[in-house]
Amino acid sequence: MIFFLMRRLLQAVAVMFVISLIGFAIQDGLGDPVRQLLGPTATDAESAALRHSLGLDRPLWLQYLDFAGDAVKLNFGNSYFFHEPALHVIARYLPATLELVAASAVITLLLSIPMGIFCAIRPRSWLSRGLMGLSLIGISVPVFLSAMVLIQLFSIGVQVALFPTDTGWGQWLNQLLSIQGGMPAYGRGNPVHVWGVWYTNFASWQGLLYLLLPALSLAFVMLPLFVRLIHAEMLEVLESDYVKYARARGLRPSRIYFLHALKNTLLTVVTLGGVQIGTLVAYTLLTETVFQWPGAGLMFLDAIERADMPLIVAYLMVVGLMFVVTNTLVDLLYRALNPRVTLGGRPA
Repeated sequence: MIFFLMRRLLQAVAVMFVISLIGFAIQDGLGDPVRQLLGPTATDAESAALRHSLGLDRPLWLQYLDFAGDAVKLNFGNSYFFHEPALHVIARYLPATLELVAASAVITLLLSIPMGIFCAIRPRSWLSRGLMGLSLIGISVPVFLSAMVLIQLFSIGVQVALFPTDTGWGQWLNQLLSIQGGMPAYGRGNPVHVWGVWYTNFASWQGLLYLLLPALSLAFVMLPLFVRLIHAEMLEVLESDYVKYARARGLRPSRIYFLHALKNTLLTVVTLGGVQIGTLVAYTLLTETVFQWPGAGLMFLDAIERADMPLIVAYLMVVGLMFVVTNTLVDLLYRALNPRVTLGGRPA
């Protein structure tokens, strides 16, 4: 275990180094921050003075060395736009993104596990065939399209007029098929203050309503994949010898499905889930843009538009660190679910 953690620490340092190099390599292609701050009417003298004060007139390798020395101290520089430490800005926006990712992950697990198990237990039923067909379609639907469909259905609403309105039954059927909408689909509402820069939507019903549509939209990224994965893994486990032996012993089907088979199915789900957490963080860029959710993803896109390089590089470093920590926790959880697994070639 110690060797595994030491190796992970070295990998984290390597990942942070590569991410920082990438951030500095692309900074020239994101625009001139001096022009973004001063505007097109600034004089050459004003631009040169600001460039010197920001240290942008120095060679790139010197700028990187200064950044690396400060990054060790968790100092990523001051944001050009917010005029405060970049890490403080990210800390202010990050809780909203983490709540969105957590809510979508919970929705995905609550829906995908029973759906995948049912499709594996009853593979020939019409409901199983329908769910597997929808999951195949869902994999191909981009997140921004599912977000717009959710907004149209549950925020704007859909009025159906398929049947004649001059009859009572026609009006009743039209109203039955119509969706009134009215759910919030813009912003975060009024989250409850918890501590410091942490505001949460989980502490009030209004906050949960504001969170529901963005979380559903983001959950549709992983939900079809997890349903198909659990279905495939569950089918394979149900054909294994130990499950057949459990059936021969006369164990209840529920005990076989949810204790013996599901536990081994979750091994693959945990591994994929750890990787997909990073995918969720990436897709928050689109989700937060469509719903104008004030999280780190929307902040990152605004930082790119303003060429706010300290904020961009700090965001990339924080997200990269989240990937490393998440993957390490997934490996440890995989070891807890399956004690036969060794970490780093040594017994854990």
